[in-house]
Amino acid sequence: MAEMEASLLRQYPLLLPQNRAKTVYEGFISVQGRDFHLRIELPEDLQMKDARLLCSWQLKTILNGYHQIVQQRMQHSPDLMSFLMELKMVLEVALKKKQELCPPPPPPQFYSSLIEEIGALGWDKLVYMDTCLSTIKLKAEDASGRKHIITLKLKAKYPAESPDCLVDFPVPFSVSWTPQRSLLSIHGQFLAALESLKAFWDVMDEIDEKTWVLEPEKPTRSATARRIALVVKPLGIKLSRNIHLWDPENSLLQNLKDVLEIDFPARTNLEKSDFSMDCGICYAYQLNGAIPDQVCDNSQCAQSFHQICLYEWLRGLLTSRQSFNIMFGECPYCSKPITLKMSGRKS
Repeated sequence: MAEMEASLLRQYPLLLPQNRAKTVYEGFISVQGRDFHLRIELPEDLQMKDARLLCSWQLKTILNGYHQIVQQRMQHSPDLMSFLMELKMVLEVALKKKQELCPPPPPPQFYSSLIEEIGALGWDKLVYMDTCLSTIKLKAEDASGRKHIITLKLKAKYPAESPDCLVDFPVPFSVSWTPQRSLLSIHGQFLAALESLKAFWDVMDEIDEKTWVLEPEKPTRSATARRIALVVKPLGIKLSRNIHLWDPENSLLQNLKDVLEIDFPARTNLEKSDFSMDCGICYAYQLNGAIPDQVCDNSQCAQSFHQICLYEWLRGLLTSRQSFNIMFGECPYCSKPITLKMSGRKS
């Protein structure tokens, strides 16, 4: 016992007994150069499994999420010395994790220089800034009047380290950076990228405004595809017959109109009943994220189906046959021949 008490005093000189029975210890435990106040109350037999640990608010905050671990270590420690060693290891882990999650704040000049940079750029370009000044959102407008946002994640070593830039672009965006550059430089590169994408967004906006876009329902600026409603029969024949009419000087939408000999139906001009979007088998539009993309070849029918619905339907017919990944059968609506090319499905 005397040997353990001597060892306890050497290892934890700031934690002292508060009574002759040495059932109460109070003081500090030192971890990573920091002192944390605590009080340990032992039973008369000095068994740790029945001991109580009272922590300061600072120690409680650090050990938040580790209470069960500390309790387990206390239950299985043979004596106070062993428990204090276990507690110190838990504290070291907790402090390390806390430092990783909450890196030290940048120096004062970080904030002053950042405020100067925003002033040089123009406070009217600032959309959002968090309380730590680590996340900043800037706005810009392209030549067509579209509004765009760039989100900057500043690092503690800014401007020595380039900030992370998040944009809603269909292509990757990276900034050319040196420690001498500033927010003004990033904003300038952002504007240049917007100008390079203007023609693409003009085309996509024309499609969104003048056609019925089925997917995506709310396209973002990074979306590069549109699934649109068409009323054309048969599409393949007209495409091959009129492909020579494609004129690079015209817009994408105008070329499609000329080649396919159609006017695109707009959502404002059509009711849902005018264009059958629902699957003819399950009577739903979306099924596990998929929309009806299989259409009956019979121009008098042209009913659409989900691929999985049509596959299950054809598989249940005795008259259907399969060749590799293509199934042949009858349309559930008009009973005319219909084929289904299965993608990614095992027979």
